[in-house]
Amino acid sequence: MWNEVLLGGIRNDLARPTVHARNLFHTSVAMWDAWAAYDETARPYLLGRTLGGIACSAEVAPVSDRQAAREEAISYAVYRVLRHRFRNSPGALLTLPEFDSLMVRLGHDPEVGRPGGETPEVGSPAALGLTVANCVIEYGRGDGAREAQGYAAQGYHAVNPPLLPSEPGNPDIEDMNRWQPLQFDVFIDQSGNEIPGGAPPFVGPEWGAVKGFALDPGAATARERDGQEFVLYADPGAPPQWQEDGGGETDRYLWNFSRVAVWSGQLDPADGVLWDISPGALGNLGRLPETEDEVRVFYRRTAEGGNGAGWDVNPVTGRPYAPNVVPRGDYTRVLAEFWADGPDSETPPGHWFTILNTVSDSPLLERRWRGEGPVLDRLEWDVKTYFALGGAVHDAAVTAWGLKGWYDYIRPISAIRALAALGQSSNPDAPDYHPGGIPLIAGHIQRILVGDPLAGPNGEHVGEIKLWAWRGPDRIDDPETDEAGVGWVRAAEWWPYQRPTFVTPPFAGYVSGHSTFSRAAAEVLTLATGSPFFPGGLGEFEAPRNEFLVFEEGPSVDVTLQWATYRDAADQCSLSRIWGGIHPPADDLPGRRMGAVIGVDAAELAEQFFLGTAPVAAESEPVADAPLDVFPSPAVAGQPLTVRLGGATGSVAVDVFDVRGRRVATAEGVTGRDLSIPTTGLAPGAYLVRARTERAVATRPIVLAR
Repeated sequence: MWNEVLLGGIRNDLARPTVHARNLFHTSVAMWDAWAAYDETARPYLLGRTLGGIACSAEVAPVSDRQAAREEAISYAVYRVLRHRFRNSPGALLTLPEFDSLMVRLGHDPEVGRPGGETPEVGSPAALGLTVANCVIEYGRGDGAREAQGYAAQGYHAVNPPLLPSEPGNPDIEDMNRWQPLQFDVFIDQSGNEIPGGAPPFVGPEWGAVKGFALDPGAATARERDGQEFVLYADPGAPPQWQEDGGGETDRYLWNFSRVAVWSGQLDPADGVLWDISPGALGNLGRLPETEDEVRVFYRRTAEGGNGAGWDVNPVTGRPYAPNVVPRGDYTRVLAEFWADGPDSETPPGHWFTILNTVSDSPLLERRWRGEGPVLDRLEWDVKTYFALGGAVHDAAVTAWGLKGWYDYIRPISAIRALAALGQSSNPDAPDYHPGGIPLIAGHIQRILVGDPLAGPNGEHVGEIKLWAWRGPDRIDDPETDEAGVGWVRAAEWWPYQRPTFVTPPFAGYVSGHSTFSRAAAEVLTLATGSPFFPGGLGEFEAPRNEFLVFEEGPSVDVTLQWATYRDAADQCSLSRIWGGIHPPADDLPGRRMGAVIGVDAAELAEQFFLGTAPVAAESEPVADAPLDVFPSPAVAGQPLTVRLGGATGSVAVDVFDVRGRRVATAEGVTGRDLSIPTTGLAPGAYLVRARTERAVATRPIVLAR
């Protein structure tokens, strides 16, 4: 129940994925510590430890009814944390009474521990809960989130002047590789909060400095730009960079952003294209693409409706999955809306808590940790799964937003409009040629010619670029009855598939937070339940005909989203952001890869707290990269890898992870000497090698060939 009222509070607050991932984690810590204090084996996260400079301790008196004591302690702990975190929320007049009401319904006095209220007896469940809450609150004051400053950025400044989406083109952009704010007369965030005119600032550009859960600060790298430090975990390197002369990685840049424009043309339910979206046709993706050729084939197949092998049978029922055929344009629009922030705008991390709650409510689920051992009562199951998932989504936010702040990468609305304004890069003999312009693709990206309906009354738009794309909010007068559809639009007026008062989230694109959150969460649910599959082998969400979509009518038919596995759902979430016009492919895959590692690490660390074996270690600080060589690469599967780490001293630990984040090989040695890692038994594919010493870290991707 406390998680549900937290999700309600998130829906009534500002749409801040970073802040709410932290809120979800810190409330899960409050639940866990209040529960674990009454357990002989489990180790609390804050109680009995010194973390972030906060020493947390409490007396715990013996109780005759341990379950009742746990429930009371959890209520006081979470209630006090939520009251603190949401006291300045724009929805506080709705949210705070909900917190009070739940306390009363559960039989607890909300005034206990407040000035003028009753003082709880030392060692009582209420006193324990209030102590845990105070520890969480104090820890949050110094965790780097700048909560006291309203989570405002410390030194980040956007280099590009704002883009006004309602005006054609992007005439003022200065750097085609950097994020550009958007300016509105009225900005309404994805939780429905109206924010006065202007350009919303970047949300969380320095979030990489926030203390995580399973993230190792000693494995982070610290970078500096314009006097501001940015802390990076799992740095995959820079996204494709645009050059005016068309050199360097410009071709990759153009391919990525032109994919977003092309996929925008798949949002029309009336185009006659039908897709089977059942788990029998989609999902079961296998390994992620690595080479540039593989990446392009991967997304081409996805756009054709055929990526992933699908599942021959439901492993629970033993029967094939029934076909689920719907118009492609309904499927893509429902995806873009459903996965944007969840069906009720609880932000992406909150959306995965909603999914967890649905899974936990299923009568088909046996609540056994890792699918093994005794069946857990609902309270124990909830506090353990919330703790693991909370840690994972918080680490995902710290990791993804650290990279967003440092790489500060451009969004599709800025890139597509700016590229089209330069001209086209496909025909050097044409007068509108520009080596850094948008590529022409027949039927998708073309020139406006004389006589074209888009040419303008006086031919003023002849020679411009047009896109076969969603026609935008100007085609919608009444969202209850109107549908924009797809057709030719001036590229200067291209819109993502979003409402006109929002358009694109107010932070940089690379890497995709949705991809990182979703894959991390999918790994937690897979480990916690002991199965990659949803209960019964099928997860579903119903989007009713002409009711579900928000800013235009639709879908045209009832659409049931279906997933066999948690990873299938996460993969679908990642793709939804391309159809929604929010991310190019370059933002997606790194997020999925790092999410896979984050989720496993968080779940495994949470498990150590469950077993009472969690380490009590001194906190370390981020350090610079250490030079790391791993060779040969590509290597032949079965051939040993040689690892050489420089720039550091002492012992070194080397881990090898596969694309699903699973640790598949380890080795230890000393710096200055080559370390050999056998690859016998490893399948061909991509892997990540991570080498760590006490004060240095480095990661390198490698490929094992057949």
